[in-house]
Amino acid sequence: MVITHMDGAAPARGREGDERHMTRPTYEVEYEQMLLSRHELLRRRPHALDRSAYVLLSRIRVQGPMSIGELSDAFGLDASTLNRQTAAAMRAGLVERIPDPTGGIARKFRITDKGSRMLDEQRDSIVRSLDRVMAGWSDDDISAFAAYLRRFNRDIETLSQRPWPRP
Repeated sequence: MVITHMDGAAPARGREGDERHMTRPTYEVEYEQMLLSRHELLRRRPHALDRSAYVLLSRIRVQGPMSIGELSDAFGLDASTLNRQTAAAMRAGLVERIPDPTGGIARKFRITDKGSRMLDEQRDSIVRSLDRVMAGWSDDDISAFAAYLRRFNRDIETLSQRPWPRP
């Protein structure tokens, strides 16, 4: 059995053996995910946040102020990587360090007004792009697609033991 695309076309054959792999639905998911990553929709725009800043600000927005340790646990990254990312975000004026609101010793990062504005602008730009891409989709189709993506992400979060809070 060969998996066909939603438009009915069979997947392209490249190197020998590709057709064997494309018989499993998860290979088609991998292939479509690879194609998704190449589209302009997700590429950097002028004056846009880089991917790490976008994800960092998104996490802090839904969870509230976070320490380097909390960020490290949330992202599964070592503290030195998060120190570099938060230092760059601080230099750009996107986050600021504050005392722990609960009285703890570790200082935490919170989004600045500039960071919040840039996050909103970028998210709005991405949503406008998605609106153009999905212009021919019904609201039910978009909701179903979002539900599958949410399920997919939650299953990854379960396997990695790193749940992501949602607004």
